[in-house]
Amino acid sequence: MVIVMNSKATREQIQHIVERIEAAGLQAHLVDGEFRTIIGIIGDKKAIMSLPIEAFEGVDKALPVTSSYKLVSREFHPDPTVVDVDGVKIGDGSLVVMAGPCAVESREQLLEAAQIVRAAGAQFLRGGAYKPRTSPYAFQGLEQEGLEYLAEARALTGLKVVTEVTNIHAIETVSRYADMLQIGARNMQNFHLLKEIGRSGKPVLLKRGLAATYDEWLHAAEYIVNEGNPNVVFCERGIRTFETYTRNTLDLGAIGVIKRLSHLPIIVDPSHGTGKWHMVKSMSMAAVAAGADGLMIEVHPDPERALSDGPQSLNPFNYASLMADVRELAVFLRKQAM
Repeated sequence: MVIVMNSKATREQIQHIVERIEAAGLQAHLVDGEFRTIIGIIGDKKAIMSLPIEAFEGVDKALPVTSSYKLVSREFHPDPTVVDVDGVKIGDGSLVVMAGPCAVESREQLLEAAQIVRAAGAQFLRGGAYKPRTSPYAFQGLEQEGLEYLAEARALTGLKVVTEVTNIHAIETVSRYADMLQIGARNMQNFHLLKEIGRSGKPVLLKRGLAATYDEWLHAAEYIVNEGNPNVVFCERGIRTFETYTRNTLDLGAIGVIKRLSHLPIIVDPSHGTGKWHMVKSMSMAAVAAGADGLMIEVHPDPERALSDGPQSLNPFNYASLMADVRELAVFLRKQAM
């Protein structure tokens, strides 16, 4: 249930209601809007119904939340959430770009990639230190060494670092180096990992599963937010369909669906979404036009020699070209300049 306070409600009245909710064994979640406060109630329906909600001073109305993903839903939180990653805001109307190689391969490769993506206007450096691969013989990542290179690249360029966490044992280690933790497609429904990530306090980038429905994706975010971490960003990266020409089928309709059903931001990964470098620019432009809050782009100094995902990685020239066109489109669409 959601309690909508009237615009003149005092902090004392709000605190009194929160205390009554918690005394009933329920959870209270405050959302301070521009003009009024909303209090979300989570817990047993009978206990909720036993509260004399409309008798409390300062209450305007009480509304049921019909979706089972309550904390991430628009019903619970009508205003868009802005996720702040150490000063870089996602969901505030600007367009955020996360770019870099699929995998951290060496110190030289990563530092060169960081300079490339920063020069063209990215705010985040992406790069995998831990790589969950389909084949056990494929490059698995540099792990701790890769994290150290990411931290060095951040110190050199000022870029924020986003990198994947593949298991609960790595959360503490990765959190020491990364500004944002990524949940990959294969782990979207690893519920133990989602819970622990939620307790980490770090902003989270939640990629859509290989064949996940919107409902499943929203519930995955609910696991994280329910642990006290509201800083979640969705990432559409394509889903598995009958089509074999592209690596995945990029579902740009997800942007509109998520923005309607949830208050959390959403970005798009056209690199994994297509698997083909020559399609990344057109899908990036389409994502921006559809209202995405950001992009995640794979960029490699020399894609022909990449140890992971070379065919979908942009070289420095193609990346700079993409960024110039995306920036122009963003300005045209009245987005905040990058």
